[in-house]
Amino acid sequence: MDRYAFKKDLEGYAELEREAAICRKYGIDYRLEKGSVARVMDRFHPAKLEIALSEIIPETASATTLRLISRDHYLPPFQAGQYLSIAVEINGVRTSRPYSISSAPHQTGFYDITIRRKEEGFVSSYLLDQARVGDQLSARSPAGHFHYNPLFHGKDLVFLAGGSGITPFMSMIREVTDRGLDRKIHLIYGSVLKSDVIFHKELTERATNHENFSYSLVISSPPKGYRGLRGFITAELIGRLVGDIGTKTFYICGPEEMYRFCLPELEKLGLPRRKIRKEMYGPPEDVTKDAAWPGGVAAARTFNVRIRGRGAIKAVAVEPLLVAFERRGIVVPSSCRSGECSLCRIKLLAGRVFQPQGVILRKADARFGYIHACMAYPLEDLEVLL
Repeated sequence: MDRYAFKKDLEGYAELEREAAICRKYGIDYRLEKGSVARVMDRFHPAKLEIALSEIIPETASATTLRLISRDHYLPPFQAGQYLSIAVEINGVRTSRPYSISSAPHQTGFYDITIRRKEEGFVSSYLLDQARVGDQLSARSPAGHFHYNPLFHGKDLVFLAGGSGITPFMSMIREVTDRGLDRKIHLIYGSVLKSDVIFHKELTERATNHENFSYSLVISSPPKGYRGLRGFITAELIGRLVGDIGTKTFYICGPEEMYRFCLPELEKLGLPRRKIRKEMYGPPEDVTKDAAWPGGVAAARTFNVRIRGRGAIKAVAVEPLLVAFERRGIVVPSSCRSGECSLCRIKLLAGRVFQPQGVILRKADARFGYIHACMAYPLEDLEVLL
């Protein structure tokens, strides 16, 4: 006896059977398309990119642009302002660093990343001193939230850049001016020395040739006889340059000191925080200077970190756990290294860590004890699960 015979007595079953027969005859057999969606998604957001260095372009005495091409002749799209996480192996240490893409997103043949030399920089020094044209590299797909959103950011934008913080803005400026997009941009670019200003010639030319782009350069240590803007990017200077801030959205990207100085200056103008977009820019230079750092924990103190099922390592208080893992050959997936993307999340089973302000931890992660290894500093002996 057919145990499913009762289906024929259900109201409407006969009509469904007829429709099914028609679909089998004239419809599409989607079983043949199995995996096609995954293939499309992987093309737009591949987990790994195989790239090569095609050109090295000097910008200033301290900054260089590396032009990267795909080894399989395809680069996934990105949004202006996003970054590329470059993976390297240096002296047996496998690590990665995010670098903002400075080329425009409509330029599909290559990615440009512009790197400024950093004192005691581990990866930046390696790329600037040892990378050669033809070198093969690996990277993660472009990522990051520091990009324009037409639903919330309006069409009147002010960019505050400091030093190498110009790189994501360069991608946005090139996109808007090259494509004639309906947005107005005013760039205020601060630098200690005029000789260290990246893209100065191109920015000047674009400001001359495009009515919707303005460029203001501010030098804090100007040479003798300098006639341009000098000093720092203060509330008074911003107000004088951009006028009414009511309809404007501000973006800010630069070194740690710039955030500490400029954010209070923007508050003086009465600008609500929702109108300020900040780029996350890696761990702090000295985490002990954070106002919330516990005074009883010395910078040089070392703790034991037990990794469930994988032994134990030593970690210094002022070093993010992610770096401590990498130094000992333990690879934890990472991308932003700024406490934003959550790719490096691990479970804290025992002990306490310090996480600086700005780390974006999901409520579920906080509830169940997950932390971002890239921005978590040990305050005592720990046990973690990778």
